[in-house]
Amino acid sequence: MPCSPVREFLGANDIESAYSVQRMIVAERVAHGARVVGAKIGLTAPAVQQQFGVFEPDFGVLLDDMVFCHRQPVPYTRFLQPRAEGEVAFVLGRDIDRPGASVADVLLATEFVLPALEIVDSRIAGWDLTIADTIADNASSGAVVLGTSARRLVGLDLSRVGMVIERNGDQVAYGAGHACLGSPVAAVAWLAREMYRRGSPLRAGDVVMSGALGPMVPVDAPGRFHLRLDGLGNVEATIEKD
Repeated sequence: MPCSPVREFLGANDIESAYSVQRMIVAERVAHGARVVGAKIGLTAPAVQQQFGVFEPDFGVLLDDMVFCHRQPVPYTRFLQPRAEGEVAFVLGRDIDRPGASVADVLLATEFVLPALEIVDSRIAGWDLTIADTIADNASSGAVVLGTSARRLVGLDLSRVGMVIERNGDQVAYGAGHACLGSPVAAVAWLAREMYRRGSPLRAGDVVMSGALGPMVPVDAPGRFHLRLDGLGNVEATIEKD
């Protein structure tokens, strides 16, 4: 069951304490066999920030049991309050291991990008969040569904990529790359700087979810969620009953 907000213990804006809680949760998961495979950025799109009244990005950690592939069944019962959002996933071919990482560093380090659906979830009842609540909750992580159409970044302007999400064939959300901190590349540069500063730089092989390109869509029942990104291809999340 979802719990009450944790800000009463941490402080609504105590970002450092919230990341300390996140690190403890991830360490516990790793101690029980999970493996860190990358990172995710949250709260990048104005539409999402408006939904929650939180107006700065944050990040969380991706674990191996969170990652699914195109049309692979995802159990609905693994979630509490799921919502879907369309993103560009970056797969790194090089470390980004220095302060002040730039857009150029991200472009050089990226092996390829993929269309991706993130199924975000919150352990906080009613999605009643401040920045501290969502950070402590591993940036409201749930699952990630990766497409299979890999594209190199050469010649791509991700700020101009259009996005459509369909739920069971009906179009339910629209967005574009520029809604993600101006460009998903800029969002990953922000993440690289933050993670270096906190002692966990991005590494070759990491999967990086770069943030929503538009509003979140409720996942209030099992179904098919189809994402189309202009020039990058499609991915479908198949949310099923167990």
